[in-house]
Amino acid sequence: MPESDKFTQGIYSRNTLEFVTVAAETCLFLENTASLSKKEFLERALKILPLLYLKTSLTNCPEQLLEEAPERFITETDYELVKSSISDLLGSTDRYLEVFHPDIQLSEEGIATDISENLADIYQDLKDFLLCYQIGNEAVMNDALTLCLQSFYTYWGQRLVNALRPLHNSLYNEAIEEVETNDLTEETNNSSLKHQFLSHQQNEGLDAFLNTLNDTDAN
Repeated sequence: MPESDKFTQGIYSRNTLEFVTVAAETCLFLENTASLSKKEFLERALKILPLLYLKTSLTNCPEQLLEEAPERFITETDYELVKSSISDLLGSTDRYLEVFHPDIQLSEEGIATDISENLADIYQDLKDFLLCYQIGNEAVMNDALTLCLQSFYTYWGQRLVNALRPLHNSLYNEAIEEVETNDLTEETNNSSLKHQFLSHQQNEGLDAFLNTLNDTDAN
């Protein structure tokens, strides 16, 4: 098979096209963070990010064809817009302690990082890839795919799995805490009602006793 046919089949293979589809859905999701509630964002992130990891890992990485690297489109402003929208939505739960940071062994207190930064890193590489891919030049498409997959292996793939842990914790542990808080509030309310009921009974008994004393004095 000619080399040109090999790389053409690679960029149009089923696995590649499925990866392109999920990458596009991920970028669209991250670009529309501001329209979601925090719970909606967490639920969608915990569905699409594992799927993105799976589809990326199933895609074959082709050899680079061109001498020049694919063009970069995402600016610092684009990056910060995505990062800040995620950070604003997550609030205090955006920051977490990272256990896979390369400098972790040199730190005594741990290294903090942000979910929003991890997801913005993923967005930047995916969006640059997609914008190159839609140009339609097959050699550019091939090399954009190569660059994106190589970055997945060495950079944003680790950031994706790192972000899953705090995202999971934010969704499910906060939900548990909310249930426990509601249960405690309900228990407190029930206890208050019970106390009011008992106090009412006690007051009725006291009133009856005082009436008895009054009747005795009258006689």
